[in-house]
Amino acid sequence: MTEYPTSQEGPQPTVAPGGGTDELGHGKAPIAAAEAVRTHADFPRPRGTAGDGSSGHGPADSGDGGARTRDGEAARNAGRTEDAQGPAAGTPAIPATATATAAGGQGSGPAEAGVARREGDRLRFVGAATRRIARGIDLDEIVLGLCRATVPTFSDAILVYLRDPLPVGDERPVGPVVLRLRRTDRLRPIDDLGLADGGEGSGAAGGAGELDFSQLPLVGPQGDLPAAELCEIRPGGALAEVLRGVRPVFGSAPGARDALPELLGSDHPVPRGQRAILAPLRGRRRVIGAAVFLRTPDRDSFETNDLLVAAQLATHTALGIDKAVLYGREAYIADELQRTMLPDGLPQPTGVRLASRYLPAAETARVGGDWYDAIPLPGSRVALVVGDVMGHSMTSAAIMGQLRTTAQTLAQLDLPPAEVLHHLDEQAQRLGSDRMATCLYAVYDPVSHRITIANAGHPPPVLLHLGGRAEVLRVPPGAPIGVGGVDFEAVELDAPAGATLLLYTDGLVESRLRDVWTGIDQLRDRLATTAQLTGLDHSPPLEALCDDVLDMLGPGDRDDDIALLAARFEGIAPSDVAYWFLDPEETAPGRARRFARRALARWGLEELSDSLELLVSEVVTNAVRYAERPVTLRLLRTDVLRCEVGDDSPQLPRQRRARETDEGGRGLFLVNRLARRWGATRLSSGKVVWFELSLPAAHDRR
Repeated sequence: MTEYPTSQEGPQPTVAPGGGTDELGHGKAPIAAAEAVRTHADFPRPRGTAGDGSSGHGPADSGDGGARTRDGEAARNAGRTEDAQGPAAGTPAIPATATATAAGGQGSGPAEAGVARREGDRLRFVGAATRRIARGIDLDEIVLGLCRATVPTFSDAILVYLRDPLPVGDERPVGPVVLRLRRTDRLRPIDDLGLADGGEGSGAAGGAGELDFSQLPLVGPQGDLPAAELCEIRPGGALAEVLRGVRPVFGSAPGARDALPELLGSDHPVPRGQRAILAPLRGRRRVIGAAVFLRTPDRDSFETNDLLVAAQLATHTALGIDKAVLYGREAYIADELQRTMLPDGLPQPTGVRLASRYLPAAETARVGGDWYDAIPLPGSRVALVVGDVMGHSMTSAAIMGQLRTTAQTLAQLDLPPAEVLHHLDEQAQRLGSDRMATCLYAVYDPVSHRITIANAGHPPPVLLHLGGRAEVLRVPPGAPIGVGGVDFEAVELDAPAGATLLLYTDGLVESRLRDVWTGIDQLRDRLATTAQLTGLDHSPPLEALCDDVLDMLGPGDRDDDIALLAARFEGIAPSDVAYWFLDPEETAPGRARRFARRALARWGLEELSDSLELLVSEVVTNAVRYAERPVTLRLLRTDVLRCEVGDDSPQLPRQRRARETDEGGRGLFLVNRLARRWGATRLSSGKVVWFELSLPAAHDRR
């Protein structure tokens, strides 16, 4: 086995050959931290313990009883942090060559057997500590695992620095390299050491010519240990050289003597001798931080084999942090993808109030295929959609986004619900043979107080009536989207004012602990109970109702992500609707103006007469020019005055700038200037052009 010096103090363990040598050791391979335990050194014991020699160093230590007790207890302390399962997968094992030689070599005796047991304790500690580190998933868990595994068994205090910001994957950081103190931990508070006031321990340490670490001002982000919170690495400085070398070094090494003050801060003293180990944390591609292990004067200094232990701990920690950062980036991308696939907010169409919720399944399955949507339609109607793509992956989320976009496009064509599901089924088959999803599509008309529903293998909706009765609507289940060759059937039902329709995905009602119909019965009972608590004469608040529904989920009921869409039907009263048919002839604009004037007089909105008559005349004139069948004119009085003109021509009007010599082309310009909003929507039977006028302040019904 080859050796190399890490400092001028003596030979150090071998490190696997590396690549380039940039400022922070980029390109080097991680340390092969524990190739062998080449000496029979024990973990140092505090001075004055039973069985101590004069200094407590070296294999010649003869205090077997106290030493074995101390070492066995140290290994057990580390082992207490572990579960009963074996070593974590992927944790490098330390060969027990030295232990076997010591146990079975020539001249075996009580001293050699004690050394072998102590080396076994050392190996068990390294195994327990690396398993504790490997258990962590996120960054904080991994760093905490390192701190808890090493204090107090290996060191009395630890400081962990990480790059700020941490690079991800192949990302090449720009600008200066900055280390931030991420976490500190120590054995016990300073005041408990009894050394800060010049006690006996302090005098002993001072007599030995070493710094009493307990007297340091232990200040950091957590208020624990001596450190500057931020440290900028100077190119070519002592700290940069140590980090570039990748290997752990003692604090007394020539390079580390200047590197530690640079890391901890020039105002903070540094422990003397071999009471500090500076261990670079190197991930797969670059150094990402450093760990400082410290021991107080009442404990023996670190030994050569402790560098191997520090290297092993640093390697596992750095690789774990690398994985945690990559996992965090993937989770962020998944969250962003899921969020962009869902609507930023819900519209508030006339005659209906909406609320929604979305919950991911778990931290291990952030991305799912559940979605919901609310799409305003011509005639003050609204389409309510909820769907669930099978699977939990980025692919499921991408397919969900494509199906949602397709549903929005089909809805704007004002196709019947069953026809929308048929086209979604065709689109899913074009995406792939295994692309399957369930979907429920409903269209609510606030004027007729009716709702039309078509289902494609989705759980049935639940209708909460004003009196507190919760009803599972009988909707033909249909086959899932993507099966192909299946007809979908739609049903038309009453949607009374004050009722609440609840659309949801199966994650709300189905789990490993209950089947879907048991969950639906529980949901129905929960809605009825909530309605009774709020009173039978009025509906429960919509947002609170959604929260209460989600509260029914137990600890084991989150196997799938959940999409929830609630719609409170308010409708439009018949007295607020005026409707006429106009034959496509030259007298139609004049008749439309008279009808509009009478409706405004009935509603007490004569102030809007001039504007409404002008705009109605322009829109109806344009419709009569191209229509072959009767033109429809409808006025709706809600929080605005809405006018809708329909005809059988599919050609949508476009606003354009008319030239001075043009006889037409100015009608839509007037509509755009005078109306609050306007638009045109193509229907299966033609088109609808609509515009809105704001109500006078005295008639504002909002």
